[in-house]
Amino acid sequence: MNISIIKETPGWLAINKPAGIQVERNPFGPSVESLAYGHLQLKKRNPYVGIVHRLDRVTTGLVLVAKKKSILRQLNEQFRLKEVQKTYLARVEKAPAEAEATLTHWLEKNLNEKRAEISSKNSDKAFECILSYRLLHKEENGCALLEIRPVTGKYHQIRAQLAAIGCPVVGDTHYGAKKEYQPHHIQLHAWKLEFFDPEKEERLEVAAPLPEWAPV
Repeated sequence: MNISIIKETPGWLAINKPAGIQVERNPFGPSVESLAYGHLQLKKRNPYVGIVHRLDRVTTGLVLVAKKKSILRQLNEQFRLKEVQKTYLARVEKAPAEAEATLTHWLEKNLNEKRAEISSKNSDKAFECILSYRLLHKEENGCALLEIRPVTGKYHQIRAQLAAIGCPVVGDTHYGAKKEYQPHHIQLHAWKLEFFDPEKEERLEVAAPLPEWAPV
């Protein structure tokens, strides 16, 4: 499998992750981590590969990979402090009632089912999830294209929150979609990241190519 590089600097790589692979190295096949290592190994023996953040296996789009430990620490801290602006695209089976809104839910991770479920605020295991969305396009068949900006970065939160308002992501049968899109692939795409580049000392935005189902 070839790796798709969006941007490369001395300190980090921006990779366009395909559906069907995990971000971290695993024994079941290629990953963003193993593919990044293979790419960097062409130029340097035993290169450093630091995973900055993660995407679900079924999600496509932009993943940042650090090439230095110092860069990994600084980028991780930006994610921890919510200083990174993440923008996703999602094609959903049904247009939401409002064209623009902020969603807040309390979700609990169900390890047995590998999903996030709506919970009460008082649950010891629940975590608050917040995202805002904007309707970009509504189709005649009822589907809609949304631009999504998560405030928090919790397990499956976009998928679970959209399903909670009756708008599951197309292909996401795990969260109530009517049918699959493609094997290990739903119509959710990590489109843009805005962050502070520690080496250039400037804030910048990096964008992944648009998926075929999202003619923005």
